[in-house]
Amino acid sequence: MTNAPHLTAAQLARYIDHTLLKPEATAADVAALVAEGVRLGTYSVCVSPSMLPLAVPEGSDLKVAAVTGFPSGKHLSQVKASEAALAVSAGADEIDMVIDVGAAKEGRFGDVRSDIEAVRAAVPAPTVLKVIIESAALTDEEIVAVCEAAVAAGADFVKTSTGFHPTGGASVHAVELMAKTVAGRAKVKASGGIRTREDALAMIAAGADRLGVSASAAVLGEAPQTSGPAGY
Repeated sequence: MTNAPHLTAAQLARYIDHTLLKPEATAADVAALVAEGVRLGTYSVCVSPSMLPLAVPEGSDLKVAAVTGFPSGKHLSQVKASEAALAVSAGADEIDMVIDVGAAKEGRFGDVRSDIEAVRAAVPAPTVLKVIIESAALTDEEIVAVCEAAVAAGADFVKTSTGFHPTGGASVHAVELMAKTVAGRAKVKASGGIRTREDALAMIAAGADRLGVSASAAVLGEAPQTSGPAGY
């Protein structure tokens, strides 16, 4: 387990996907996101696919992530796969896809796996594939089954939440359960409701390898915490 309380701001920044997924986001907003991500030293920025390509400064190691099937997951697998492939062709290094949560609630874990496999086939390695499971809407048993489906389908990460679901975002319990289930076969991303350094460190201590955060400056101690919009 990471000795999370002793992370410096720079070390903590390397866990963060600096995120802007508001429907009303503009090109200027996204340009500001990129500039802030570079300044803060975050691992990546995460945006909607329609905002690609991004103008990442030359020489920066900032990665670009895009969402697919967002936020409902109720898209045909072929649509998710096409959206992911188009995002990668426009410069995305990583894809964060949303599963069909209803399929998981119905116990159709084979369909969940097939959905993930379609996206994985469209964006093979080295593209990083993160699978958003909407953990707050699932029982523990469903979380375990969905994580197993994601690993079997070749996902690189399982991810707690979109940040848009009314049941809520990441929880320490869900991250612990997801990390225990994947057991090193995939990584874990916590997202949704992480707004303070304490939130971030708790998720890392629970087993998160990456964090989806919109209030990154506040988490890293650069600004007072403010109430941000829905979504991360």
